[in-house]
Amino acid sequence: MWNECIKKCITVLDGGFSTELERNGFSFLHDPLWSATVLHTNPEAIKDVHKSYLERGADIITTASYQASIGGFQKHLGLNLDESKRLIKLSVELAENAKQDHLKESISECKEILIAGSVGPYGAALADGSEYSGKYCDKVSHEELIKWHLPRIQCLLDAGADLLAFETMPAVKEAEALMKLLHDFPHAKAWLSFSSQSMHYTCNGEDISSAALNCIKRAPSGQLVAVGVNCCPAEFAGSLLKDIASVSDGFPLIVYPNSGEKWDHQQGWTGEKVKPNHTYLDTWVNASAKIIGGCCRTTPEDIFHIHQFACEKNKENVVA
Repeated sequence: MWNECIKKCITVLDGGFSTELERNGFSFLHDPLWSATVLHTNPEAIKDVHKSYLERGADIITTASYQASIGGFQKHLGLNLDESKRLIKLSVELAENAKQDHLKESISECKEILIAGSVGPYGAALADGSEYSGKYCDKVSHEELIKWHLPRIQCLLDAGADLLAFETMPAVKEAEALMKLLHDFPHAKAWLSFSSQSMHYTCNGEDISSAALNCIKRAPSGQLVAVGVNCCPAEFAGSLLKDIASVSDGFPLIVYPNSGEKWDHQQGWTGEKVKPNHTYLDTWVNASAKIIGGCCRTTPEDIFHIHQFACEKNKENVVA
C-alpha cells in the first residue's frame, strides 16, 4: 500500500542527524564512529533528535546507524559481537520509542510514520573521507561488501525497521552489491540513494542515470521503493533527478541534499548555505521526487518547510 501512496503523494523524510546532535553540544569531527557513538554514550539524545523531526512534520525517521558496524563497535568501543549487534538494534528501538511518544503527544495526528534503518556505505566505517569518493570500491570485492553489510541489515530488520535506507552510496559497485543482498530478505523494502558532487555523476564518477537504472533492474521485484540522491549540494539535485527520471519510467525518486556547505576531513564543515533547500522544492517535484528530506547540516526547521510544501501539494493531488 505504501508503495502506491508514494507514487501519488510527497512523503517527508527527516534531516541531518549528527547536525542536531552537534547543535545539542556533541562533537564528532575526529570520532571514527561519528554519531553512532552516541548509541553507546547517550541514547536518550538520539531519541530527542527523532522527536524533533517528528514534531516538525517528518513522515519517515532514519536510525542512528549510518556509521554503525560490528567491526567498528568492536574496535573502537571494545564490545563483543552480541553487544555490537545489540547496539545496532537499539538504533531502531530508539526511533520506535520516539515515534510512540510523538503519537501519544499528538492525539489528532493519525498519519503513518515509518522507521528507516540507515545503511551507510562501507567507506563511512573507514573514517577517512573515502565515502565521498568511493575509491575503496576498487579494492573491495562484491562478496566482501555483501559480507560487511549483511549483519547490520539483519540487525535492523530483526529490530523492526519498516524499510532500509541504502544511502550516500558513492559508487555503483556497492549499490549493486546491496541490490543482490536485498534478494536475501524477500520481505524487506528499501530505497537507494547515491551521493554526488556534480550535476550528472556519482561521487565515483559514474553516470547517475546509468547507475540508477542498473540498480532498478537488479533489485528484486517490489522491494525497491525509490531511488535517487542524497548528501549532494541542493543546486545539483534537480539535474541529477532529471537524469534518473529520464530512464526510470516513472519509478519513485528520493532526494535529500545537504546544506551546500563543504566537508573537509580535517576541518569539518566549511562555508555557508548557498540557498535554502526549500527554494528548490518545485524543481525537485517537477523532476519526479516523491520522498524529500535533508542530509548533512539540515535541521528540523528545513524539514518543516518541506512539510508545509508537501501538505499543499498533496491537497492539490487529492483535488485533482
